[in-house]
Amino acid sequence: MRVPLPRNAAPHGGGLPAAKAAAHARIPRFLLWAVTGAGKTEMIFPLIQYALDRGGTVLVATPRRDVVLELAPRIAKAFPDEPAAVLYGGSVQRWERARLYLATTHQLLRFHEAFDLVIIDELDAFPYHNDPMLAFAAEASCKPGGRFIYLSATPPLSLQREIRQGRLPHAKVPARFHGYPLPVPRRVAMSSVAEAVRRQRLPGSLLQPLNESIRRGAQIFMFVSRIRHIDPFVAMLRRRFSALSIEGTSSQDEQRSDKVLNFRSGEVRILVTTTILERGVTVPKSDVYILDADSELFDEASLVQMAGRAGRSKDDPAGIVVFASPEWTKSQRGAVKQIKTMNKIALKKGFLRQADSKAGQSR
Repeated sequence: MRVPLPRNAAPHGGGLPAAKAAAHARIPRFLLWAVTGAGKTEMIFPLIQYALDRGGTVLVATPRRDVVLELAPRIAKAFPDEPAAVLYGGSVQRWERARLYLATTHQLLRFHEAFDLVIIDELDAFPYHNDPMLAFAAEASCKPGGRFIYLSATPPLSLQREIRQGRLPHAKVPARFHGYPLPVPRRVAMSSVAEAVRRQRLPGSLLQPLNESIRRGAQIFMFVSRIRHIDPFVAMLRRRFSALSIEGTSSQDEQRSDKVLNFRSGEVRILVTTTILERGVTVPKSDVYILDADSELFDEASLVQMAGRAGRSKDDPAGIVVFASPEWTKSQRGAVKQIKTMNKIALKKGFLRQADSKAGQSR
């Protein structure tokens, strides 16, 4: 089975022992570098169909369980005649056999040379990123002579270097499917979340854009860097906006799935959370607030991913994104630069609606 990829795709030997790297030297790699909201999941459907039509076995893997659960119904709708085995810790399907698998990357440790096509989504996300064991397991799960695809909006610097060196074939998609520019984050100077909690007062500099988001009817992602800040910040928001449904969630919240579903359905207006929701969750009319955006826990890639929750719908393409923090850091500047650069590339290539292209550069 041959999935049609560039013939000059290079093998990935990144940090593997020489013998193991040589064993997988026949596996061509390809990177699809697409901005958040570009529709990269839908872009891989023809590849999956191509492989299945030729009797192949396909794996789509992503680092986080939340994203697996978000992708599962989309895969099921796209391939109604090919039931997928959905694998994650505790999955009831973990012993099922299928031709199409959707799994967390940790599940790849169970497979060896099992798949004709391996697609790794969000390869820059925790825990896949910087975990050589998972990277090796992913490559080892692909059959010799199979094909290996990376998907990312924010590929790691190591892969970006390979692109510059001509060692990694890739395609770059700098625009979203609806043809509007990516929302450029606004900078808001405010005290730290810890200080706001100590004073039991929402900063005025935050309230100004927040009131704007509420007036326009947006749902609001509010990201914080520490789980311990979620409950007290939710309490302050509820006192200030008593008419709104406001919730908080994190990786430690047993009701997380229900709260996310309620946020998706519009029952919850503001959701205070951590980076567990930086990927894989799409709400049609949403604004994004990243508090303590200067935190060392928020690198450039995570800031870009969180900002990417806004403006994903063609009916609301210009959502508000706010970086709120006491300091303006290298990571924040880099995230803004990356977003503006993608907008410029998209404009130059004619992918943006002209009436809206200037707004995407100047905000």
